[in-house]
Amino acid sequence: MPTFPENFLWGTATAAYQVEGAWNEDGRGPSIWDTFSHTPGLVTGGDTGDLACDHYHRLEEDLDLLAGLGVGAYRFSISWPRVLPGGGDRINQAGLDFYRRLVDGLRARDIAPVATLYHWDLPQELEDAGGWPHRDTAFRFGEYARRMGEALGDGVRTWITLNEPWCSAYLGYGSGVHAPGRTDPAAALAAVHHLNLGHGLAARALREVIDPAAEVSVTLNLHHARGVSERDADAVRRVDALANRAFLGPMLDGAYPRDLLDDTASVTDWSFVLDGDEATAAAPIDLLGVNYYNPVLVRQWDGSSPRDTADGHADGAASPWINCEEVEFVRQPGPYTEMGWNIDETGLTELLLRLRRDYPSLPLMITENGAAFPDEVSADGRVRDDDRIDYLRRHLTAVAEAIEGGADVRGYFLWSLMDNFEWAHGYAKRFGIIRVDRDTMERTWKDSAHWYRGVVAANALPAEAV
Repeated sequence: MPTFPENFLWGTATAAYQVEGAWNEDGRGPSIWDTFSHTPGLVTGGDTGDLACDHYHRLEEDLDLLAGLGVGAYRFSISWPRVLPGGGDRINQAGLDFYRRLVDGLRARDIAPVATLYHWDLPQELEDAGGWPHRDTAFRFGEYARRMGEALGDGVRTWITLNEPWCSAYLGYGSGVHAPGRTDPAAALAAVHHLNLGHGLAARALREVIDPAAEVSVTLNLHHARGVSERDADAVRRVDALANRAFLGPMLDGAYPRDLLDDTASVTDWSFVLDGDEATAAAPIDLLGVNYYNPVLVRQWDGSSPRDTADGHADGAASPWINCEEVEFVRQPGPYTEMGWNIDETGLTELLLRLRRDYPSLPLMITENGAAFPDEVSADGRVRDDDRIDYLRRHLTAVAEAIEGGADVRGYFLWSLMDNFEWAHGYAKRFGIIRVDRDTMERTWKDSAHWYRGVVAANALPAEAV
C-alpha cells in the first residue's frame, strides 16, 4: 500500500472561468474567453462560461464540499477581469470581496488557499491592445500580481503566477483552438517570451508585498515526449524545446535554449527578448507546479505517408508545434480517457525524476492530474466512476514511486473538484469528482470523491478501490 510523506499536501483544483459564472455581474469586465465562447462555432455545443458551475453564488456550498473531502489545500484562480476590469489600475471591490470571502472561508475550514493569478482569462481590453505577444501585457500582469499580493497576501500561503503558459501561447496564438483564437506562429513565440517575462515580473512583485514565508510558484504542463525508436531523438528534442525548455530555460536557467532559437529562426529572430529579460524571468521560485495527464509519442515523419498528429490537443487551423513539420505525433495504445488521451502513468514518474535530475534543489507539486470519463448516473443517483478511481490510483502510485526514487514532491492537487466548463469542449467532458447537474446545479459526490476522501485521510492508497 503506497504511503506518502508526513505533511504531504492533498488538495483539489478549479479555475475561475471554468466554475464561477457571473460573467457580467458586480463589475466584472470581459475576458478573452467570454469573447471566444460567445463566437459561434468555436466551443462544442455553443457552450459558454456564463453560468459555469455558478460557484460565484454557491461559494459556501462549495467550501463545505471541500471541507467534507478533508483536503488540506484548494487551488483556485483569480479572474483578472473580475478584480481589475480591463486590466487597468482600478480595483473592482465587489470582485475582490469575492476572493476575500473565498480565502477567509478556506482558512476557517483549515484549508490552505493556493491562488493562481492567471488561468487563461486575459482581460479582453489587453488582448485588443495586443495581448500576450505585446510586451506591455507582461508589465500589466506584474502590476496585477502586486495588487493581489497586497490585497490577499495575509491569507494566501502559496501563489502560482501562471497556469500552463504553453496553452496560452501555442493554443491561443498558434493553433487558435483556445482564446483568443489567433493563428500566427511569430505571435505565439512572442507570447511565450512575454509570459515568461510576466512570470518573472509577477514573482518579483509578490516578493515585495507578501509574507516572506509565503511560497511563489509557477505551473507548467510539461510534455513527457518519447521517441518511437532511437532514430527519433531529434523529434523528441524539437518537441522538448518548444514544450518544455522554452519555459524551463528562462524561468529556471536564465536563458532560452540555443536549439529552440535555431529551430524557430525562420519564424522569428527573437528580437523581442531585450537585455535583462531572461534574468527577470528567472526570478527565484519556491516550488514548481507540474500538470500531467499523459505522455506524447513522436517520430520523424517520412515525408510521404499520412502524417499522424495525435498530440492530444484539438485540431485547429494551424499547428501549435511551430516548425515541427517533420515531427509526427503517433497515436498511442489505450486505454483512453474521454478526451482521447492514453492512460500511461509511467510518464509521470519519468517526468518527475527528470526534474529531480535537472533541478535537484527545486521542490515539486502536482498541481493538476485527473481524467474525464462518460460518467453515468445510476437509478439510485450514484455515479460509479471506477475508471476514474483506477486512473487516480495509477497516477498516485506513480507519484509515490517518484518520491521513492528521490523526487521531492510536496503535494497533489486532483483535477477537478467538480465538473465544469472544459474550455473549447464546453460541458461535454467531465473531469470532476463532484458531479454538477447542468439543469439544477446540484452537486453530487461521485464514487471517486468518496475514494479520494479516504486517500486523504489515510495519507496512503487503499489496497483496493472502494
